[in-house]
Amino acid sequence: MRIVIDCANGAGYKAGPELLKSLGAKVIAIGVNPNGLNINNNCGSTYPNRIKLAVKKYKAHLGISLDGDADRIIMCDENGNIIDGDQIIAALATRWKSKKMLKGGVVGTLMSNYGLEKFFKSENIKFLRANVGDRYVKEKMQKNNFNLGGEQSGHIILGKFATTGDGLLVALEALFAIRKGNKASIFFNKFKKIPQILKNIEVKDKAIIKNAKVKKSIKTAEKLMIGQGRILVRMSGTESKIRVMGESENKKLLKKCINIISQKIK
Repeated sequence: MRIVIDCANGAGYKAGPELLKSLGAKVIAIGVNPNGLNINNNCGSTYPNRIKLAVKKYKAHLGISLDGDADRIIMCDENGNIIDGDQIIAALATRWKSKKMLKGGVVGTLMSNYGLEKFFKSENIKFLRANVGDRYVKEKMQKNNFNLGGEQSGHIILGKFATTGDGLLVALEALFAIRKGNKASIFFNKFKKIPQILKNIEVKDKAIIKNAKVKKSIKTAEKLMIGQGRILVRMSGTESKIRVMGESENKKLLKKCINIISQKIK
């Protein structure tokens, strides 16, 4: 297999390419020149356009993009389509279920795509949402005795093999599944993503989320969205921002609901 790996000029810059080469892959490695300052700089899983271009350029079978500390992974199929954490989880969950390896079900987060939730329902796979952050995913996995969970951003925990997210481990599990000539575009194409809008609103005080007018606007938007999607409003854990997220096939309704809430947050 011809594989492009972007190591984000970070922790996986040496182990990643060497591991794949040792297994017989033809490896094109990028993001493997760390200088202490260029980690995640226009490369890696937070900048997936780079892996997309490289896969097309080298006509690779698969692209693997790690983040700086190599606990996250985003992939790219042979056609240059980006494969996010939700799509990787969906593919691995169905494979594990068919091999009787899946234990309990799958843990996602509040940000996991609504399409993923619908897909698991159709596949009769139990799906639970945790707060955003891989530590919360892990806690819910342990509490419910599940062995697979993760985030859209690429933090994926394979409980059968490890206790934390590990980009290379997830890459190996995916490669094992397509090793006999299966195309990445087919293996990872398990569900249709529901259109998502995420609006980050800068605020002076994040407590505005508890304001009566804001609460009322959220309830109004949620009522409009019943049966057509979902709305999520939360405080950023790291910035002075309120994150307003909505998902629905009805794009007009989606924009309307996001605006109803956003106008009340200042």
